[in-house]
Amino acid sequence: MPDTTLKVLTYNIHKGFSIGNLRFILHDIKDSLRQIDADVVFLQEIHGERSITRQRFDDWPNNRQFEFLADEVWPHHAYGKNAIYKSGHHGNAILSKYPFISWENIDVSIMKTASRSLLHGTIQAPGIEQKIHIICVHLGLFHRERERQLKTLVTRINSHVPGDEPLIIAGDFNDWRSRAERYLHQDLGVNEAFKTSHGSYALTFPAMLPVLSMDRIYFRGLEVIDCRRLHGKPWNRLSDHTPLLADFRLI
Repeated sequence: MPDTTLKVLTYNIHKGFSIGNLRFILHDIKDSLRQIDADVVFLQEIHGERSITRQRFDDWPNNRQFEFLADEVWPHHAYGKNAIYKSGHHGNAILSKYPFISWENIDVSIMKTASRSLLHGTIQAPGIEQKIHIICVHLGLFHRERERQLKTLVTRINSHVPGDEPLIIAGDFNDWRSRAERYLHQDLGVNEAFKTSHGSYALTFPAMLPVLSMDRIYFRGLEVIDCRRLHGKPWNRLSDHTPLLADFRLI
């Protein structure tokens, strides 16, 4: 890969289970992700710990799900808890081929019953002097909840991301009514990769027959080369979400 390009994937993996929680398919997700070979992978709904499930499934990994997926392909990773319960926790994770300079998990929970966070990291790619800011998000299901979380995201970026440093925000925005535009495009000056490439947001949910635009990749300070939705086999039989894959050129 030329050191001026960056391949990015975002994916809500549904805690490693198929649609309807019928099958544990984390091993299939791992194989599929390795074939894509992205430089940075944004993951949502990924278990950090789940003691009960480990006892129920023989092929449950001995290490944490993000470590299992990272394996030898992505030597650098960060994980931020969202939901914490008696048997464990799940949240967001970022897998990266490039080292993290720093990372922080920011709690944006509005309701006790729906914990949410923003996982903000900075990485350094070889031959690139600028830091690249990467933020993995999973926003709430309700409009007022998302609105407050988006305001927090805007505040965080304005205070922690210099305007001349590249920025990628990716994840599950739960924004099927496309109301996030006002905060992300107007307030931050970011663009969405699939919409820039194809003229509209990608339909990513549910994976078997996508009708809602839930998953996005926003960017600033980079040039999008292409963005595509990974639909069809094997992706339509894995998680309930469809992954998005984008190629960027650093400018």
